[in-house]
Amino acid sequence: MTPGPVALVGSGEYLPVLEDVERDLLQGRPPRFVQLATAAAPEGPASLARWHDLGRRAAERLGVEQVVVPVVDRETADDPALAALVEGAGLVYLSGGNPPFVARTLRGTAVWRAIEQAWQGGAALAGCSAGAMALTSHVPDLRHPLRPAEEGLGAVPALRVLPHFDRFAAHLPDLLLTRVVDTPPGVLVVGIDEDTALVGGPTQWEVRGRQSVWVLTADGRTEHPAGSTLSSD
Repeated sequence: MTPGPVALVGSGEYLPVLEDVERDLLQGRPPRFVQLATAAAPEGPASLARWHDLGRRAAERLGVEQVVVPVVDRETADDPALAALVEGAGLVYLSGGNPPFVARTLRGTAVWRAIEQAWQGGAALAGCSAGAMALTSHVPDLRHPLRPAEEGLGAVPALRVLPHFDRFAAHLPDLLLTRVVDTPPGVLVVGIDEDTALVGGPTQWEVRGRQSVWVLTADGRTEHPAGSTLSSD
């Protein structure tokens, strides 16, 4: 079967501002909205509860079933019972928090294998902020840019993602941009503004939402506003 679409989101998961994106991702797929707030686990139970509540309200607006997969560490990520919750998903969504944490927590586990299987079988796959970064193959720690990057989940190996780009772009030191833009051939660095999503894959993408996606190269930045397309070929 053909893999489902991928959505890489700068911010705004589970909020009305991107409801149309989530609705389109679920269109023609099972009404089963699988949500992982794993990236927020280091912030504690209150943060996880907040994400689960946001997800519940999003699922209610969309008229679909909310399925929370409560992965908080490697042990729970390898729990067969939690992996089984992914089965039948129409959309699997990794929300925001700590990018390196979610990448190393899910990578190579039973839950991630279940997500890959669902996606390869046609389910849509989305990640916002930390979740979007984790879906690539290279996950820098934006809070500590001199630390080595974490290996990502590899769903979109041809991209590297900088979320919340409009909020952080003016403040990103050249050192950080140089580290992130220093990519192997064939890999594209994209900055995704808040309330904005890059949707499609594996090589053809559409910009959706309120703002823009920026392609970063050693020569500068190119803006792709909402409604435009870009290729990661």
